[in-house]
Amino acid sequence: MADLAESTAKLQLDEETGEMVSKAELKKRLKKREKAKSKEAARSVAKNEEQIKPAPKPKATTEEPTIDPNNMFKTGFLDEVFKIRPMKPVFTRFPPEPNGFLHIGHAKAITVNFGFARYHGGQCYLRYDDTNPEAEEQVYFDAILEMVEWLGFKPYKITYSSDNFQKLYDLAEKLIGLEKAYVCQCSDTEIKLQRGGEKGTAGPRYRCKHAEQPVEENLKKFRDMRDGHYKPQEAFLRMKQDITDGNPQMWDLAAYRVLDKPHYRTGDTWKIYPTYDFTHCLCDSFEGITHSLCTTEFVQSRVSYEWLNKTLGVYEPMQREYGRLSISGTILSKRKILKLVEEKIVRGWNDPRLYTLIGIKRRGVPPGAILEFVNELGVTTANSVIEIKRFEQAIRRYLERTVPRLMLILDPIPVVIEDADELDGKALTLPFSPKDPKMGSHDVTFSKTVYIDSSDFREEADPSFFRLAPGKSVGLLQVPYPIKAVSFTKDEKTGKVTEIRAVFDKETKKPKAYIQWVPTEAAGTRKTEVRIYNSLFKSDNPNEAPGGFLNDINPESEVVYPNAMVESGFDEVKRRAPWPEAAGESELGKGGPESVRFQAMRIAYFAMDSDSTDDCIILNRIVALKEDAGKS
Repeated sequence: MADLAESTAKLQLDEETGEMVSKAELKKRLKKREKAKSKEAARSVAKNEEQIKPAPKPKATTEEPTIDPNNMFKTGFLDEVFKIRPMKPVFTRFPPEPNGFLHIGHAKAITVNFGFARYHGGQCYLRYDDTNPEAEEQVYFDAILEMVEWLGFKPYKITYSSDNFQKLYDLAEKLIGLEKAYVCQCSDTEIKLQRGGEKGTAGPRYRCKHAEQPVEENLKKFRDMRDGHYKPQEAFLRMKQDITDGNPQMWDLAAYRVLDKPHYRTGDTWKIYPTYDFTHCLCDSFEGITHSLCTTEFVQSRVSYEWLNKTLGVYEPMQREYGRLSISGTILSKRKILKLVEEKIVRGWNDPRLYTLIGIKRRGVPPGAILEFVNELGVTTANSVIEIKRFEQAIRRYLERTVPRLMLILDPIPVVIEDADELDGKALTLPFSPKDPKMGSHDVTFSKTVYIDSSDFREEADPSFFRLAPGKSVGLLQVPYPIKAVSFTKDEKTGKVTEIRAVFDKETKKPKAYIQWVPTEAAGTRKTEVRIYNSLFKSDNPNEAPGGFLNDINPESEVVYPNAMVESGFDEVKRRAPWPEAAGESELGKGGPESVRFQAMRIAYFAMDSDSTDDCIILNRIVALKEDAGKS
């Protein structure tokens, strides 16, 4: 009993369990529990931190957000224009002069006028402002309509200012009767003096003596002008506005001039023709235009526009002005482009290096990309001078999501795969787009001899070069095994590699790089000529280049690969064109050769050129895959 008491006295109470344990055991237990508490405390802190931590950001998506195609009409300048005159039905007009081909700036004017009317449930006229018979040709009339329709717009009516020649003449006589017009026979020098000199600041402005002629005399002289009794520049009809006004557009502008030139549509009927300042506002009135939208160089003209309609007591449209669109690094002047054509520096007005709309179209730029670009820029009263690279970036984003992918070889070298018998003649299924399954897929027949680009082979292996070289392996897109080069042959005279021998490298599971390839012509590959287009000019402002714009021509603006090869999927892409179906290329088969568009993997975006035939495919580079200052 004493022994039991002694042993018990040596034990200590474990308060957590109620047990009597030795001192050493209790110490061990307490240490273990302390450690467990520390772990639990750490877990608790971590849990609390997790609860107050902000939610993780969603992973960035590579897809570009789509822009609302009506955004430019819903907000900003054009929305305010409609609010000033919320009149329906809306009628607008696109009134080009048929004396040249439209350029990229006109694409904005077309989009603004046709789009504004369409958004508000109205209509837009295509009106040819054909009041200058000295410069008008049928080819321009046709090209203008073609571009409007290519951009996806349908004119409500196609009209001509010349349709109204008699009506305009009658109103000119009415203006004379109202003592608001007179026949002037002053010289150009005299008129400049009346307007205060070259800049309007050389002296006081004054009205010429002819302004005081009686109505009857003015009518007689005007009719004599009509009947051919005056030669050009001997007499012209001037509007009697307000010579003291601070706005030059009120300094008695010309309304009619004598031109000894037959008109394309009216022949020799007229010897006199109305000016833009007289014609434009009245034709807007005749057609019931609600919103006359033009560019900001006509801001001052708004006063004379409103003055004439009000003076004659006709329906008054509302004119408002937006900033025009221009692109740096090129020229848009008709006179300068004509010089390029005449000097045979470019292939014609539709050369893909030009920024005429027919040139942009031929290059392969989709109409939908242009509409998206204009909408992205928005519409304000400020003029927009956009760098070429920004325009190309907009095109690139559009093509990335809308066109299929194919394999193209610019400078082919044959590669004989010595152990490829098992795959020779087998069909490999390739997707047209890895991002868009709806584009479908196509088969490419593998052949023992394939072609790769010369830039994907080096005669000597280099640790920094991950494509094909002797003893090195590279993957072929969509082919089960990489290939390893074992030998090559060269042309003794040129030093160029003429053939590579290779084998499948079945030991390498995942090569460091993959390259595009095409099989032989017998397997469906097509030979093609590829034209790589770069900037036509070396500088950002060719108009200011030393020696003039002709001295600024980029010698590398067109680089031709005459022996390129494209895989057989091209035939399917051609059959299913246009790519994409949008704007004026809205359905299968609706589109020219330029609607056959695709991404050549690892190279660029391409479209078929109008010079192509069934036997000779010609491809134009639309834009590079990414911005490259050295190439674009």
